[in-house]
Amino acid sequence: QVQLVESGGGLVQAGGSLRLSCAASGSIFRINAMGWYRQAPGKQRELVASLTSGGLTNYPDSVKGRFTISRDNAKNTFYLQMNSLRPEDTAVYYCNAQVIPWFVSPGDYWGQGTQVTVSS
Repeated sequence: QVQLVESGGGLVQAGGSLRLSCAASGSIFRINAMGWYRQAPGKQRELVASLTSGGLTNYPDSVKGRFTISRDNAKNTFYLQMNSLRPEDTAVYYCNAQVIPWFVSPGDYWGQGTQVTVSS
């Protein structure tokens, strides 16, 4: 069984930085792709960063140049570094991974979400 454990959210002033982490555990054969999403109250969940197993990244214009997704293969963990934060970045952030497990079918797995609040 695969599990994603997310951490690193908190309160930060505008212009500050945070780093979110997502640790994957369980019977994992391979992680093909991973990403970070966010959802503000009353808004639809949106992708903020993605990373393929081949190293390709993708960011929407709203965060490009400020957010960076990366991974630590030794720890089976991936991260979202957020710099120059703005109040409009306030949301619940979720990590996602496309996983090939050892004993069950491949699928998408999600973390529990972590709150990021940026004060003006």
